[in-house]
Amino acid sequence: MNPDESQLHYPFGDTLPETGRTIEVAPGVRWLRMALPFALDHINLWLLRDRDAETGREGWTVVDCGITNDATRAAWEQVFAVELQDLPVLRVIVTHMHPDHIGLAHWLTERWGVRLWISATDFNAARLASQSTTGFGGESAAAFMASHGLTDPDAIEKVRKRSNYYASMVPQVPPRFRRLMEGDVLRFGEHDWHCHAGHGHAPEHISLHCRALRVLVSGDMVLPRISTNVSVIDLEPEGNPLPLYLASIARMRALPADTLVLPSHGKPFRGLHARIDQLIAHHDERFDAVLEACTSEPQTAASLLPVLFRRTLDLHQTTFAMGESIAHLNALWQRGRLKRDLGADGVYRFSQSQ
Repeated sequence: MNPDESQLHYPFGDTLPETGRTIEVAPGVRWLRMALPFALDHINLWLLRDRDAETGREGWTVVDCGITNDATRAAWEQVFAVELQDLPVLRVIVTHMHPDHIGLAHWLTERWGVRLWISATDFNAARLASQSTTGFGGESAAAFMASHGLTDPDAIEKVRKRSNYYASMVPQVPPRFRRLMEGDVLRFGEHDWHCHAGHGHAPEHISLHCRALRVLVSGDMVLPRISTNVSVIDLEPEGNPLPLYLASIARMRALPADTLVLPSHGKPFRGLHARIDQLIAHHDERFDAVLEACTSEPQTAASLLPVLFRRTLDLHQTTFAMGESIAHLNALWQRGRLKRDLGADGVYRFSQSQ
């Protein structure tokens, strides 16, 4: 356990749900876990006991879906067979548009004949991404990475060839949706859940907080062991998502300190305020490291990867790491702490402002 984790409390210890099974973490709230084919090898999904307000029919709401593959479908079928108490799924909520969260939304909504609930921004971003390579692979993404100093021909070629990256995990997005927004209050069964919109990690990420149960479904906004990926992609090359992300999690300090946090990755924990402070301090340290590196000589996003990431990165991780490196540089550049110059070689370099 790292020193930061010692400030967090994991009420379920090392207990994890078996594939296709659930663990109750609060009254009417069940935790399930699906495998992912990445270094980050799992996603947590949630079932909320629900009741249809119009018909009074009892059932469940699904929160997040997993990626599209046969293994995830099979795991869901086992959940349906043994964990729903012979009750139906009444709606599907997706916190944001990333593949591990929305991938199987089309199948789940069709399987149960129900509506997808998601922010409008993320719904439309998912529709665009499932039909386009922009931001996730292909020529545009490869050129963007190269313009920020990624020179390894093998890595660039792999990004270029990854033209169906998002669509391979999100081949379809449901054609219709119900919009979620900041401040919305949803009634699941006996309890109200408040929507909190967060920015930076995704266009309009929705977390769900139940005051009565003192539970927060944080999605990817607050994770216990790792920092949330906050990236700039080729679709918005001058994007500045990091200040948006940091402001979003700072607002969550308004929630009670003893809130049980249900993250998309890692284990449920208590210590929300401490974790928010840790994440903000983590990025402050990264800003300082970037500034120090740019003081000695101009830096590219690629040259800063060893400064920001101390471990060996595979292609999947390098793509995210490049996006994060650019995010830190863009934040400091737009704050006036760094200046940006485009070299004759077509590469952006950042140095200390005079």
